[in-house]
Amino acid sequence: MKILVCISHVPDTTTKVKFVDGDTKLDTNGIQWVINPWDELSLTRALELKDDASTGVKSVTVAHVGNATTEPTIRKALAIGADDAIRVNAEPTDAYYAAAQLAEVVKKEQFDIVMCGIESSDYNNSAVGSMLAEFLGIPSVSAVSNIKVENGQAIITREIDGGKEILTVPTPFVAIVQKGIAKEPRIAAMRGIMMARTKPIKLYEPVAVDALTEYVKFEMPKPRAACKFVDPENPKELITLLQNETKLI
Repeated sequence: MKILVCISHVPDTTTKVKFVDGDTKLDTNGIQWVINPWDELSLTRALELKDDASTGVKSVTVAHVGNATTEPTIRKALAIGADDAIRVNAEPTDAYYAAAQLAEVVKKEQFDIVMCGIESSDYNNSAVGSMLAEFLGIPSVSAVSNIKVENGQAIITREIDGGKEILTVPTPFVAIVQKGIAKEPRIAAMRGIMMARTKPIKLYEPVAVDALTEYVKFEMPKPRAACKFVDPENPKELITLLQNETKLI
């Protein structure tokens, strides 16, 4: 059984976001790039499955759509434990474009389980996983919080309103995972970092696909208003503020 984990190259979540060129592009100067947190948890769970000999998982591959500048992020995934990687040499202009490129990777390599984070921490589209499954014509399962493999059968736990749902899914399928898929992301050991230098990254050229989304301009959220402190002995002032300013009562 082979697992593919789709990873995104995103700014560290502590990054102070700035825009340039009339607020049409992200200012990338000084940004620390990382693996998308949900994808990192996906990779951790995939490696846990591989570590368990009873699952029959033989390899874990990571795939990414991006230019050469994203390779350090891919190497991080290899250092964590992925066996190899695939990079589609293209700038992922929108979710549809990225899903189309990843679909071609899956068609060529034939994976049993494809894992995608529920969203990326930059654009928060929550769209690539389901689009990928549609391109491939295979089942997808959303809100996945656990994956087990027993006797060659994938057993999925997913979060639903008021509880959890457990189901089996025929392979191949796409698992769209969320927080809970792994307790903590796996951290690369020194040995893994050294081995990552020699692990292969296959390079695929992109297929011709038109993006469906155009970003015209970005806008920063309005700054929060200054905090107002109310004397605890003056509840009338608090009620007035809640009524007239926040409109909560």
